[in-house]
Amino acid sequence: MTALPEASGHVHDFVGIGLGPFNLGLACLTEPIAALDGLFLESKPDFAWHSGMFLEGAHLQTPFMSDLVTLADPTSPYSFLNYLKESGRLYSFYIRENFYPLRVEYDDYCRWAASKLSSVRFSTTVTEVTYDEAAEVYAVRTGAGDVHRARRLVLGTGTPPHVPEACAGLGGDFIHNSRYAHHKRELQAKKSITLVGSGQSAAEIYHDLLGEIDVHGYELNWVTRSPRFFPLEYTKLTLEMTSPEYVDYFHALPEPTRYRLQDQQKGLFKGIDGELINEIFDLLYQKNLGGRVPTRLLTNSSLNSARHQDGTYVLGLRQEEQGKDYELRSEGLILATGYRYAEPEFLGPVRDRLRYDSRGNFDVARNYSVDITGRGVFLQNAGVHTHSVTSPDLGMGAYRNAYIIRELLGTEYYPVEKTIAFQEFAV
Repeated sequence: MTALPEASGHVHDFVGIGLGPFNLGLACLTEPIAALDGLFLESKPDFAWHSGMFLEGAHLQTPFMSDLVTLADPTSPYSFLNYLKESGRLYSFYIRENFYPLRVEYDDYCRWAASKLSSVRFSTTVTEVTYDEAAEVYAVRTGAGDVHRARRLVLGTGTPPHVPEACAGLGGDFIHNSRYAHHKRELQAKKSITLVGSGQSAAEIYHDLLGEIDVHGYELNWVTRSPRFFPLEYTKLTLEMTSPEYVDYFHALPEPTRYRLQDQQKGLFKGIDGELINEIFDLLYQKNLGGRVPTRLLTNSSLNSARHQDGTYVLGLRQEEQGKDYELRSEGLILATGYRYAEPEFLGPVRDRLRYDSRGNFDVARNYSVDITGRGVFLQNAGVHTHSVTSPDLGMGAYRNAYIIRELLGTEYYPVEKTIAFQEFAV
C-alpha cells in the first residue's frame, strides 16, 4: 500500500483510529493490497503495548502464531518468525522450545512491524469525526488541524485502565497495574502494599513483590473478590471456543444470553496461568521456611470503599460469603482491576450513525461493523458481549482483520475460515 500525499479532496478507502496490536495487524495485512488505500492514526509518539507490565520473564498467554499476521497470511513479511530472523534470534527461539514470546519481545516485534509500514502516522490525535452526507465520507479531524477523509473507519482505540467506583476521586499515589513497572521502586519503599485484583496481571505483580519482600521488609496483601485464584482455562477443546463457528453461534444468541455468558466465561481469558499459580505457592512455601512471611491472600473480599488519610489507604472490604465487613490499611495501593472499553469522545458528532444495544454498548454486527449501514464503521476488540472471548484474543486478531478486509474490498483477499472445531456448538 503506497503512502499517498494528503490532499484536500483525497478520500481514503478507510482510516484506522488507534494503533494497538489489532489495528497494527490490519495495517500489516493491508500494506501489500494495492486496491486498498488506508491510513492509521495513533496519538502516541511510538507503538507502546502495556509497557508498565514488562516484568522479567513475563510472557504472552498465547503462542507465537498469534502474531499480527500469521493466521491470516503465513507468508507475510510481518510475521513474528521473520522478526526473529531479521533480529538474529530465530535459532535461539527454536532452541528455547517455548511457544510463548516474552511480553517485552512481543512489544519489540510490534515496534519492528510498525517501523516498516507506510500507512502509519504517530503523534496524531483524533479530535473529531463527522460525516458528509452528500459525499458519503467521514471527515477525521486531528489536533494539528488536519482533516483526513475516508469512506470507512476502523476503530482500534483499545480499552483504557479501569478504576473501580470505590476508588473514584481517591487521592494519594495509588496506581493501576498498567503503570506498575514504572513505580515499583517507590512502592517498595513503603511499609505496606495492597494489591487488588485476581487476574494474570495481579498474579505477576504479587509474585514479583513477594520475591523481594524480605529485601525491602514491607507487608504485602493480595485482595480479590473471587472465591479462589482461578486458573486460565487452556485445554484444547476449550480453546476451540476461539473459532469462527463459535463466533457464529455466540453472536446468534439472544442479547440477554450473551451477557450472561460473558460473565460466566471470564475464566477463559481473565484467569491466571496455572504454572504461575504453582510458582506463587512454591515461593510462599520457600519464604515461610524461615518464619511466617508478612503477606496475606484475601479471597471473597469485595472492595466497597476507599479513603486516603495521613499517607495511608483505608480500604472497606466485605467478605461476601460470610457477609462481614472489615477494613484493611496500607501505605501503597495497586489496582489490578482490568480494562474497560470507553467510547471515544471524538465519535460524538456521528453517534446517530452508530448502533447500540439495550445496555448502551455498541451493537456489533457479525462482520464487526457498528454503524447503521453495516459496512461503514468497524470495531476492533470491545465486543465480548457480541463476539465472545474471541474479541480480546490475540490469536483471533488476524481472523477478524481478514474478515474486515473482505468487507472493505468486497472480495476475499485472505481466505476466511468458517469451520475449524471438532465439536458442535449449536443444535
